[in-house]
Amino acid sequence: MTKRDYYEVLGVGKNATKEELKKAYRKLAMEYHPDRNPDNKQAEEKFKEAAEAYEILSDNDKRARYDRFGHDGVKNSGFGSQGFSDINDIFSHFSDIFGGSSILDDFFGGSQRGRGRRRSQGIPGSDLRVTLKLTLEEIAEGVSKKIKIKKYSVCEQCSGSGAQSGTGKKSCPVCHGSGEVKTISRSVFGQFVNISPCSNCNGEGYVVETPCKNCFGEGRELKETTININVPPGIHEGSYLTLDGEGNSGIRGGRAGDIIVFFKELPHEYFMRDGDDIVYDLYLSYPEAVLGTDVEVPTLNGRAKLRIEAGTQPGKLLKMRNKGIKHLNNSGYGDQIVRVNVHIPSKVSSKEKELLKELAEMPNIKKLNYADEKNFFKRFGF
Repeated sequence: MTKRDYYEVLGVGKNATKEELKKAYRKLAMEYHPDRNPDNKQAEEKFKEAAEAYEILSDNDKRARYDRFGHDGVKNSGFGSQGFSDINDIFSHFSDIFGGSSILDDFFGGSQRGRGRRRSQGIPGSDLRVTLKLTLEEIAEGVSKKIKIKKYSVCEQCSGSGAQSGTGKKSCPVCHGSGEVKTISRSVFGQFVNISPCSNCNGEGYVVETPCKNCFGEGRELKETTININVPPGIHEGSYLTLDGEGNSGIRGGRAGDIIVFFKELPHEYFMRDGDDIVYDLYLSYPEAVLGTDVEVPTLNGRAKLRIEAGTQPGKLLKMRNKGIKHLNNSGYGDQIVRVNVHIPSKVSSKEKELLKELAEMPNIKKLNYADEKNFFKRFGF
């Protein structure tokens, strides 16, 4: 049978680039692939014809001979369809095109690059989550905390290999060292190849000959250990810190997981937090607010004196600079905000009641007139 022109087979011109050749071949391979055309001899022949054309034209030397001498230039050189023993040989030869043993793998996430890779060093360990409770004082300046946790650590008897002393590992008899098993199924849509980690060796490619008696072949054991956590100042609840490689050790030498430390802020007896500022509610008696006074207030670093000016109004905010929380990513501190409140007694004695009535009639204490009262309420947002 007379062979068709290779350029005609691929549907490209004689000046086609390698990328154009590859694109044209891939299109034809997708169309005539045996998985998509089961028991179709005509499609199989077209598939082989396209593979032959691409095999010649994608190689510079072969293409030059073909351009000069036609099919005679390559027919006795071992090139062309006679160079492929079967369709699987085509798949192997053009693995960069197909990405695996079946072109349909492209539709289901298959990749040659992802196959044949066993785990070279065991199975990775899992991460651990730790919640660390902190006071405002600890958050304000930062703190170093030591905590005890239970986690998987490297087995001391086998040093993490999982093998009894004097023994070693051998190739897995199920996957023969590849770490993967392949199953092939057929349906009305064609042939499907499923590649999954070997369950016998967990994808490692090898098994332990004689398991360690202490860790039963895992290469790790559960222990209580102490870890040190350096907490930076200014952290917020919900933020976290990752301790790389401090989590559960992997199985048989696998990489250890991480410890993820989440921070929880404990309620404070006196303060509420507002970013890096802290807010303190100060309660004054009516005479103290009117006359002014010196008071002592708590801070994150002990107690400090604060001057209350005469005539200080309820709701006024007084700022104590740099008495707040140290900034996380910048130098300096937040402030302590003192919010003034006037204490109103719920009960008074008869003598106090008489004095208050007498006080209420004095000019500077008398009830505000309507206009002043209106301005008063407007001032405080009512």
